[in-house]
Amino acid sequence: MEQVLFTLSVLAPPVILAITLHEAAHGFVAWRLGDDTAWLAGRVSFNPLKHIDPIGTIILPAVMALSTHFLFGWAKPVPVNFGRLGNPRRDMVWVALAGPGVNLALALVSAALFHGLPWLPASMQEWAVTTLAISVQINVILALFNMIPLPPLDGGRVAVGLLPLALARPLAAVEPYGMVLLLFVLFLLPVVGSQFGINLNLLPQVLGPAVATVSRFIGRLVGIDWLPGAD
Repeated sequence: MEQVLFTLSVLAPPVILAITLHEAAHGFVAWRLGDDTAWLAGRVSFNPLKHIDPIGTIILPAVMALSTHFLFGWAKPVPVNFGRLGNPRRDMVWVALAGPGVNLALALVSAALFHGLPWLPASMQEWAVTTLAISVQINVILALFNMIPLPPLDGGRVAVGLLPLALARPLAAVEPYGMVLLLFVLFLLPVVGSQFGINLNLLPQVLGPAVATVSRFIGRLVGIDWLPGAD
């Protein structure tokens, strides 16, 4: 029980902060670019209760972290009326990039805070190191995962905003089925592959090298020789 409580105490702060600021950033940028839908709904907020989905943000990530050591979850999507943006196609790209951009900034700040560890009491060292390490990993993974070019992920909306209309329209049409495809790739495909002795756990294979590269780059920026996920 003590180990479970420690795991939850180091997971909860970085996960909640990462998700809260990610969603609030979408709403804030949309508001600045002409759509006040999220603002009026109270979603441009640092209050995590405004963004938390009880199942996707708390229950599922906690169960997976304790049982499989793999994290997956979601927050309540921020409502954005892209038609109310000043330039819908262009501004949709900025709104979508805001979330991953904030996560990369949080990863950078978390990495920089490693320099302050010597000033902490010895009794807090293990907790602080683990929490900051998880914060770097969570934020880098969340940023890169969301940039997969599949709607409704942020990367999908960036692609829809940047591609020629002939390609953007069919990609946008995938959005209602995007989460089903993701769940299939994340959960069902590895199970099917295991029945045939094939490793079809594709997400770590695809994101792993990218997470390591970005983590190393962040480490160099803040002068830290080692960062979690950089190996």
